Amino acid sequence: MFRGKKYQESVKLIEPGKLYDTKEAMELVLKTAKAKFDESVEVHVKLGVDPRHADQQVRGVVVLPHGTGKTLKVLVFAKGEKAKEAEAAGADFVGAEELVAKIQNENWFDYDVVVATPDMMGVVGRLGKLLGPKGLMPNPKSGTVTFDVAKAIAEIKAGKVEYRVDKTSIVHVAIGKVSFGTEKLVDNFKTLMEAIIKAKPAAAKGTYLKSVTLTSTMGPGIKVNPLRVID
Repeated sequence: MFRGKKYQESVKLIEPGKLYDTKEAMELVLKTAKAKFDESVEVHVKLGVDPRHADQQVRGVVVLPHGTGKTLKVLVFAKGEKAKEAEAAGADFVGAEELVAKIQNENWFDYDVVVATPDMMGVVGRLGKLLGPKGLMPNPKSGTVTFDVAKAIAEIKAGKVEYRVDKTSIVHVAIGKVSFGTEKLVDNFKTLMEAIIKAKPAAAKGTYLKSVTLTSTMGPGIKVNPLRVID
């Protein structure tokens, strides 16, 4: 794969095979982010789990202390008082059956997170094949099926992110923007890593954190020492 001149220059700043401490790795991420836009900073964690087994799934949510740098659009499925509550809390779209029809008929996906009250899940379930593959289906584990819609919306807007292991045993999460600077990004990184460590399944055997890599959107990957991620 051909890489541009800026990428090649960035790679020269990284010591091959070295496992960096968190702060040093983050500083390198910022140095190697050479794009003309405010790149996202991403974390990629390889876990010692087998996601084919239900008892080795790793999934959860965490509110990053400094947010993600992205304003998320929230769609809420609710009726009556809960719909009013969602609107007052700053939901971008609120509705019921009419929104189901809009998504089905217009292939409408102009939102980032979907929240639903439990009594609406029978209706929302019809959208499983459309929302599921996009990771948008409300789920109690991620706090998006709840009667406390105001709290859910507030957390999402404040920087709540979901982490979940994929079929290759890797968790991918964006933790902010290059413009945040080292300190805020390190705070966000440590908050995420603490949550992932706490979520270790009892059935996982051997080394849990196999590798931890930090990167900017267009930059090279920088390996963090898995034993020092929350030091």
